[in-house]
This record gives sequence, structure tokens and C-alpha cells, in this order.
Amino acid sequence: MTSDRRALTALHLFLVWATMAAAMPTLGFGLLVTAWGGGAGAAAPVFALGVPLTVGLLATAGIPARTVVRLCGSVPQRLGWAVLVFVLGTLGVLAGLAAYGGDVDLGSAGTRIALTGVPYAVAAAFFVPSRWVRLGAVATLAAGVAYGGFVGPAQSQQRRHEAEVARYREHPELLYLGAAPPGMQVSHAEAGPAYFSVEYRPVRHDELAYADLTVRSPLTPTPRCPELVEKGVTCTVDAHGEMRTVRDFSSGGRAVTLTRRHRNAEVEVASQTLDEPGLRHLLDTLHPLSDTELEKLMREKEIDHRL
Repeated sequence: MTSDRRALTALHLFLVWATMAAAMPTLGFGLLVTAWGGGAGAAAPVFALGVPLTVGLLATAGIPARTVVRLCGSVPQRLGWAVLVFVLGTLGVLAGLAAYGGDVDLGSAGTRIALTGVPYAVAAAFFVPSRWVRLGAVATLAAGVAYGGFVGPAQSQQRRHEAEVARYREHPELLYLGAAPPGMQVSHAEAGPAYFSVEYRPVRHDELAYADLTVRSPLTPTPRCPELVEKGVTCTVDAHGEMRTVRDFSSGGRAVTLTRRHRNAEVEVASQTLDEPGLRHLLDTLHPLSDTELEKLMREKEIDHRL
């Protein structure tokens, strides 16, 4: 391909891109406005007028290439070429809209408008009788498919994941976890606006046991027993500020709750099946929820967020 033909080819593809980057957003906006105001029936005349006009503009953009592209040699041929490029390019635009609807990042509004013309330029490049131009079109098409089908969705998924992690870590001062008691594991966790709770349940499903951990913003400077307690409930606070509440049941069982201050939070552990040393071990092993632990809870869908 001579330098003159290369220049004509570059001009031809540029005109196709610029024409469609300007025409298609305008046509789409017109259809959207008329459909919004009067429904699909009102948009039909705009579509019927806008599509032929856009094809005509596209045929005009093919005039400089009449000596390069065989299908642009005459007016009827250019119209046929323009229809083919319009159809193929519009399919590419629709694929891009589908990818954008799937949260694939296509850049700013200006970038998205510029990208609108790319599928039409790629379609036009396939009609240029040059192996290198067509190879470039194939490479561009392959890059678009790879980004829209694989790279973009993966990036979108990563962004959603990072946003979810940030939402869980909105109150890091409350995100604490204790070592699971022997024979038990974390069953469920819940992050709220002023608390973080964890449920421990037996590893074996045929066993009945539980322990609950709650980390919350403190309501009082130090844990204090209520002035009035229910019948069967005893409450004491030791010299270290740890509050111990025991609820005796008429059936003979009892539930133990231990509450202590941990840094800037108040931590409570409770169980009807785990003894006090086990509950204290849970308190003594408190540690900030690590990224690995949070990832595991999210991966196994064992954590929820409450507003």
C-alpha cells in the first residue's frame, strides 16, 4: 500500500469514527427523549428519520475512500457499504451497552462517546483491501471482546468485592474475633452500625451447643449491673471491671454472660452450654478480624451487614 493510499485509508477510518461518534449518541439521545415523553410510538418517527440520515452521513464519510475501498466506488455501492457498516457497527455498540450494563467500566462520558464510533471504524476496516488494516481490525475486535467479556467483568467484580470489604470495615474498632472453643466453629457473623456479633456452633451437627460474642460501642464508662434484676438472675462486677451475669432456669440449666471492656469497645460473651473458663478463653483470645478471616467469612457467606 502506497503512502497516498495509507493516508486515504487513515482519513477514511477517521471520518467513519468521527461521523458515528457524533451521530449515534445524538440519535440515541433523541430516541430516549421522545420515548420518555411519548412512549415507543413517539420514538418511531425519530428512528425512521434518524437511521436513514445516519446511513447517509456514513455514506458521505466513504467518499474519500472511493479509490481505496471497492464498495465505495459509486453512490449505490457506497449506500450498500454504509448499510453494512451501520449494521455491523451497531451490533458492536449493542455488545458494548450490554457490557456497560454488566458494570464493566468504560471510562468517563466523553470516553464512552468516543468509543461509540470505534465499532463502525472496525467494521469499515474489514472492507479495506489491506491485510494489515484487516489484521488491525481483528486485533481491535479481539481486544474489545477480551475486555468486555473477561478483563472488564473481572475488574468490576474486584471493585464490588473491595466495596463490600470496605462496608464491613466501616467500624474497625468493633471487628474482633475470639478463638473458637474446642469442637466449635464460627457459624455466622453480623456487622451492624454499632455492633459486631459472632455465633459459634458445634462442628458436628448432631451436638447441641452455642456461644455468642457481641462487640459493641460502650453505653457506660464501665460495665455496671442494672439496679433491678429479674428473679433468678445474679449480676456481679469484679475488681477488673468484668461483669458476670448468671440466669438460672427452673429446669435446672443456666446461662452465663461475661462482659468486659476491650480497648474502645464493650465485649460480651454468652452461652448456656459453655462453662465460664471457656467463655473467658474466648474473651482472652480476642483479636482484630484479619483480612484472611473476613475473606473466609465472605467466601462462605457466613457474614451479613445490617444498616
